[in-house]
Amino acid sequence: MIRFRLAERIADREFKERRQIQLLEIAADSGVGRMTLSKLLNHHGASIRTEYLDRLCRYFGCRVEDLIEYVPDEDLQSAAKAERLRRPRNRKKRSAS
Repeated sequence: MIRFRLAERIADREFKERRQIQLLEIAADSGVGRMTLSKLLNHHGASIRTEYLDRLCRYFGCRVEDLIEYVPDEDLQSAAKAERLRRPRNRKKRSAS
């Protein structure tokens, strides 16, 4: 699966510029639509045109490898299993009878 690292690039730029950056600003400056940016942030398996990758690389001043990475499915399954084990279980409280 391809994982987008847009959140990391935004965080790096916010840290460097010491200010918060909104998706609307990125959309206006890069030419990539806000809805496309939102999909990249929130939806696993989203697709993107290479033209948009080019625009985002230009905006962030990075290489394409800094925006996307390949994660083998086995790694995703292992990570999901580890996350389930870390979550606290919802236990029902016993009522005093």
